[in-house]
Order: sequence, then structure tokens, then C-alpha cells
Amino acid sequence: MRIISMSTKTYQGGCASGAIRYETKSEPIFENHCQCTDCQKRSGTGHGSYLTFPQRANVKITGRASQWSVAADSGNDKTHAFCPTYGTPVFLTFAAMPDLIAFHAASLDDPDQFNPQALTYSIRGHAWDTIDPAVQKFERMVPG
Repeated sequence: MRIISMSTKTYQGGCASGAIRYETKSEPIFENHCQCTDCQKRSGTGHGSYLTFPQRANVKITGRASQWSVAADSGNDKTHAFCPTYGTPVFLTFAAMPDLIAFHAASLDDPDQFNPQALTYSIRGHAWDTIDPAVQKFERMVPG
């Protein structure tokens, strides 16, 4: 007999103004830092940090986000959702993988829930943006 445990952990967060809130009891399938050029330019720092969840349908989002889309380093389109009041980045969606949703780690009410597993696009990293050396590094996106 196989027993499947359901997560009782809740991931919730939102933007700086409170206009956008999200919540899910799903577990992230990937938690990473990304040093791609887009993450650097969007954040104004050396990288972005994300928790990716497998089913957008299992995430409750309240409020209306402003959005813009861009071609990622992979060539696939991704859509950035952000606070319409302050411009705070909240989540990303991906045209090539429409079920996935990735939340910015710092948008969590409890950012300590973020546990990075990898650094992607390390090839674009800067010497001044140091990442924990224990985190596995990939020059580009993690192989499928």
C-alpha cells in the first residue's frame, strides 16, 4: 500500500502595494536563481530568484497584474506580471509551457520558503553577483 501525503505548506505572497495576491498549497517543482540577461535587466540586479509551480490552475491569484512579454535567452516568449501601482515583479508565465507559473522569491510573504536548487544562465553572471557555491550551476537552462 502506498501512502501519498498532501502538502500542508501554503505558499502565499503578492506585490508591494497589496493589489496582487497569490496562494497555493502546491509544491514548487523548481527553485532557482537565474542570471540571464532578461532577469538582470528586469530586476536591476545580477539575477532573479524564482519558485516554479506545475499547475497554474492550482494557484489562486487575486487582483489584476500589468504584463509585458519578451523573448527569453531560450528564444521562447515569457510574460512578466507586475504590480500596476508600484511595478513590483510578482510572477512569470511561459508561452512554451502554459501550465507553469513562476513566482519571484522575494514576493513571498515568507521568503525563507525559497530553497534554491540551481543557478541557470551562469554564463551571463557577473563577478560581483556571487551565488552560494553549493548551488548547482548550469551555463544555460537546466537540461530537460
